[in-house]
Amino acid sequence: MDKHLVGGIAWTAAAKWSSQILTWLCLLIVARLLIPSDFGIVGVAGVYLGLVAVFSEFGFGSAVITLRDLTVDEIAQINTFSAISGTIGFLVSCALATPIGWFFRAPALPAVIVVMSTNFLIMGFRTVPNSLLQREFKFKRLSLIDTVAAVTQSLCVLLLAWKGAAYWSLALGSVIAALVSTTLNVASRPSGFARPRLKSIAHALNFSWQVLVARLSWNLYSDADFLVAGRVLGATALGAYTFGWNLATLPVEKVTALVGQVTPAFFSANQADLGGLRRYLLTLTEGIALVTFPVTIGLGLLAPEFVALVLGERWSGVVAPLEVLAFYGSIRSVSALLGPLLTAMRETRFLMWINVMAVVLMPTAFYFGSRWGPAGIAWGWIVAYPLVALPLYVRTFRKIGMSVRKYLVALRPALDASLAMILGVGVLKWAVTPAWPLYVRFAIEVTGGAAVYLIVLSVLHGERLRSFLRLYRQIRASDSATAFGS
Repeated sequence: MDKHLVGGIAWTAAAKWSSQILTWLCLLIVARLLIPSDFGIVGVAGVYLGLVAVFSEFGFGSAVITLRDLTVDEIAQINTFSAISGTIGFLVSCALATPIGWFFRAPALPAVIVVMSTNFLIMGFRTVPNSLLQREFKFKRLSLIDTVAAVTQSLCVLLLAWKGAAYWSLALGSVIAALVSTTLNVASRPSGFARPRLKSIAHALNFSWQVLVARLSWNLYSDADFLVAGRVLGATALGAYTFGWNLATLPVEKVTALVGQVTPAFFSANQADLGGLRRYLLTLTEGIALVTFPVTIGLGLLAPEFVALVLGERWSGVVAPLEVLAFYGSIRSVSALLGPLLTAMRETRFLMWINVMAVVLMPTAFYFGSRWGPAGIAWGWIVAYPLVALPLYVRTFRKIGMSVRKYLVALRPALDASLAMILGVGVLKWAVTPAWPLYVRFAIEVTGGAAVYLIVLSVLHGERLRSFLRLYRQIRASDSATAFGS
């Protein structure tokens, strides 16, 4: 099981990170070709469509992964439900597109929503095949599919932006990526259709319903900051906030996405093994923190220099929210493991009510924060999100029998090295003369911060690094022996 877990993460990481450089370059070039309001229009559409996407998916994917006693016929019935839900999502979006445009006072928005809503028609056929690939640990195939879709989207967005398509480049890029991903998933793991019989899959629908409410609530409060920014502050401020959010969470999303694609299947396969669940949670938390903490915290420390050097002065409004959101990204990166673990243990009802509570708490924090502009909205995450995460931690530790002390021990290597990095970058900012060129100062601060992080990590926690290396070598040796024996 360890070999499958590490191998799945390794394949997913290799595929995603191989396309990361191209994705980043395309994003930065597109930022030069477009204006903040272009990102704002697509950002508003994305908030609404994200909510409808959760409804159209209806938690069917989680049911297929978690409920491992489903028959082939029951899975075929769920596949039919998924296609129907995607169609309903498309029709609902088309009907609401014009009223949403009126609400945000954005005449261009309805057409964008209609075009991007075709994703629902497409993705309705992807849910079950994709979930079956995860359930069967086909992570190599999934990672290659995701890479092809991501590269195709980046290149299409760049080409369309260069041709002057403005916000349409972002909208059409998402549709093309959905079409490519769905086609490859269905081709890799075809799944049949069957006439839905509610009695036959009542238990799966009940599970899916709780997952749906939890995810819908999560999307509501996760995207509430964009809604508040767009409604209260306007499209330009929303564009700056959206771009700051993308920069701050992109490293986190890449890591949590590759781990999140693998962990549901493994948590589900180890539902009855509490010792295994504790070990996987601690190991994954430690590994994620070691990777994401230096990137997110470093980005927050160097936000003014990064924005001025890479994006230019017209994006100066990104700096303040980026500084705050980057630090929030560190918290989000490790807490993201709790939801999949509780779902695998069938704690979907608890997750549902926690997220419903967050729907009230988080938008309230964002609204009050909007008085101080985009940075105030970003501070809403820092102030209010811990109140949402704390019950998840309490429930998880209680269910798997784990102490807070063991969890903090897993975080300590990344925390120690990150604190040293903060001090090191602060000293460099004070010592380096402002008369030097910006790119020189930025390079010195990045290099110095990374060096301090690695040195402190090696000196204080070298044994933990060596343990990760030993695990990798054992798994590699196991793979080699298997290949030789065959």
